[in-house]
Amino acid sequence: MEFEKVIKNRKATRRFSDKPIPQEVLNNILEAGRLAPTAKNIQPIKIYIVSSEGGLKVIDKASPCRYNAPVVLIICGNKKEAFKKGNHSTYEIDSSIVATHIMLAATDNGVSNIWIDMFDRDILKKELKIDDDFIPVCMMPIGYKSKVCPPSPFHKIRKNIKKIVEYR
Repeated sequence: MEFEKVIKNRKATRRFSDKPIPQEVLNNILEAGRLAPTAKNIQPIKIYIVSSEGGLKVIDKASPCRYNAPVVLIICGNKKEAFKKGNHSTYEIDSSIVATHIMLAATDNGVSNIWIDMFDRDILKKELKIDDDFIPVCMMPIGYKSKVCPPSPFHKIRKNIKKIVEYR
């Protein structure tokens, strides 16, 4: 798909089918995350792939926002390993760049997705045994959109470019 089409066609999916994602497609999506830029190219991230029945129950306990997705990616950043300057660490920014690459690659591969940042990190860390050094930044349910999945009524509402861009 052309990049412009990818960014225009990506929509937050809130109803997934149970159709499995082929491993080759998942690998393509994860590779896009691996290639994402990070500060000083430190790559202080880890992506946990949750697709087991037990793992998905933990996801559902941590957030109501799985929307029946068969796979949930948990994108985590390592605050200790990330580039730091003073009190600032780039782990959240690095993780967000990785997640954005994943989201767009999923769309390019015909896989629907949604970015979730409202979840109980403590439940995920404890019950999925996420490494102590890694902090979950976002969850991304991915899969194929259900046949009955209306787009968000807010999706096409965009501010005028003049309201978000200012030349100095």
